[in-house]
Formats: sequence, structure tokens, C-alpha cells
Amino acid sequence: MQDFLAAIGLVFVVEGLIYGGFPKLAKRLAGEVLAMPEGALRAAGLAAIAVGVGIVWLVRG
Repeated sequence: MQDFLAAIGLVFVVEGLIYGGFPKLAKRLAGEVLAMPEGALRAAGLAAIAVGVGIVWLVRG
């Protein structure tokens, strides 16, 4: 549980860096996401999940 909470905290740090440090970039990226087809978003999300699981597996394995 402690590792899970640390991971959630890191997600907040990365999100905060994007929105706090580069607000114009964040707005542009949000607009691009709205314009993307649903299938592309799903594929990108599944790829991100696979990469994340792979990283955790390498680090914790």
C-alpha cells in the first residue's frame, strides 16, 4: 500500500509540473486530445499501461 501511495504522489508531481510549469503546453495538449479519435486515445492508454507495468516489473522484479 505504501508503494501505491508513493506512485499516486508521483503522478501528482508530474501533473503539477506540467500544469504549473508549462500552462500553455497543457492547454495545447488538452485541445489535441479532444481532437483525437477515441481509438487512438485507447491505444495510447493501453500502451502507457504496458510501459508502466514493464517499468514496475523491471524495478521491483
